[in-house]
Amino acid sequence: MVCKEVFKKIDETSENYYKIWQDCCNIESPSDFKSGVDAVGDYFVSLAKKRGWKVEILKQEVSGDVVCITMNADSTARPVSISGHIDTVHPVGLFGNPAVRTDEEKIYGPGVADCKGGVVAGFLTMDALEQCGYTDRPVMLLLQTDEEVGSKFSNKATINYICEKSKDAVVFFNTENSGGTTSTIGRKGIVSYEFEVTGQEGHSARCATEGANAIIDAAHKMIELDKLKDDKGITCNCAVVNGGSVLNTIPGKCVFKVNFRFRTNEQQKWIENYVNALSRTVYVKGTSCTVKEIGSRVTMEVTEQTIKLLEKANEIYTENGLTILEPTYMNGGSDAAYVTAAGIPCIDTIGVIGGGSHSKDEFAYLNSLALSAKRMAAIIYNI
Repeated sequence: MVCKEVFKKIDETSENYYKIWQDCCNIESPSDFKSGVDAVGDYFVSLAKKRGWKVEILKQEVSGDVVCITMNADSTARPVSISGHIDTVHPVGLFGNPAVRTDEEKIYGPGVADCKGGVVAGFLTMDALEQCGYTDRPVMLLLQTDEEVGSKFSNKATINYICEKSKDAVVFFNTENSGGTTSTIGRKGIVSYEFEVTGQEGHSARCATEGANAIIDAAHKMIELDKLKDDKGITCNCAVVNGGSVLNTIPGKCVFKVNFRFRTNEQQKWIENYVNALSRTVYVKGTSCTVKEIGSRVTMEVTEQTIKLLEKANEIYTENGLTILEPTYMNGGSDAAYVTAAGIPCIDTIGVIGGGSHSKDEFAYLNSLALSAKRMAAIIYNI
């Protein structure tokens, strides 16, 4: 089906959504600022209720509350899911007040690309579909609230809820920011550990004969971990280190955190075994070490279902005058990994086009809002 009518409606409506884009990004919402994240969710709930759409909220104590907005809620057909996260990584105030600015071409600020821009594109998609009389399927917009910390604050309750709501979906759109010409079909998984090395304190003047330096033992372990640098396989980044007490005392404790990326479930198992073996390896006599996992995200393995769905999407794009999306692999994690692992057909990185994510230079192209909405609407009409 050629989607001229809905494309025209998106073009007519998209500029009105630039203010919505600015408004929701001006509500600062780092993952650990629950009131800010909830305020963003409330903003979209208010917009949804004005349109008479169904709203469901999964309350959370630590993370923001997950919001599910459904258009055509009475339809019994298999649904479509559109999902994006409304939490960001930037400390409140980093971007100034207001946090968002625009010029003729771009929008700048926290989350404009990653990933509130994608959420706004999803809402625009639903609005345009409704204006064009689309009633074939329920269309859900799911607002994830602790994606940036791997759903840690909710103990995975947020992403589990999203997967449960989407288990029968004919397609799941993950609206992470796009490069414009690619769609992500695979991602590395993530697992993080905290090592705690315990040594023996003593006077620094007697370090040749007394004590056991926990920092030195930890350093040897970090050097070994740093050797894992396979861009297409396992990587390890030693990121946070704390040790010692005062300058003239042999350090009795050192704690450091590491972040692994991996491509397969087998590699994750290897990492677990390696970490445990390394923790038992003593480099400085008199030290000991414990290790614990402090966070993880599953790998998004490339599946036949994902490849076939992208092929179908590209057929639809060609028919509707949109450029096709080339498959790509990314080392960063996303909720698409959990969705794919749950067997739900997923198109990843279909949000707005932008860059500078996780930095003060984050931006997105204003005209990519309409493009993102068109890409989703075309598939919804033809799936």
